[in-house]
Amino acid sequence: MTPPKAPDQTDGTLPSAASSCAEATPDAPAPAKALATLTKRAEFLRAARGDKQGTASMMVQGHARHDDRAGVRVGFTCSKKVGNAVARNRAKRRLREAARAVIAEQGRPGWDYVLIGKRDATAARPFDALKSDLAYALRKLHGRADT
Repeated sequence: MTPPKAPDQTDGTLPSAASSCAEATPDAPAPAKALATLTKRAEFLRAARGDKQGTASMMVQGHARHDDRAGVRVGFTCSKKVGNAVARNRAKRRLREAARAVIAEQGRPGWDYVLIGKRDATAARPFDALKSDLAYALRKLHGRADT
């Protein structure tokens, strides 16, 4: 079996296998911006000292950083109460997607947020309800911070 031909340097055409993947669709949405994540235990503990807001599907902890970095950072966690590793990872994936959709619009620069999954709720709740729970929690956290 012979390998596919490389693109010709002179005419700029792509081989048929690559050309079907390389075509861009004008209606395709732009890729979502990646969120900066909390990775160190100290960052999670600092956020835990801040305000907390519980919802039906998650607990949200928020903490205003007092440093020169203005970006929004998010951490995700689920305890073993949520279930085995597969269940915890599924819950965290859902929290990540909800955070991409909601925190990108409603998160405040200079804040750290931690989203904690709940047993039997985070993975089973409809995604629109998950997003509205997160939006509600952010409104409550920011409302307490403003007063």
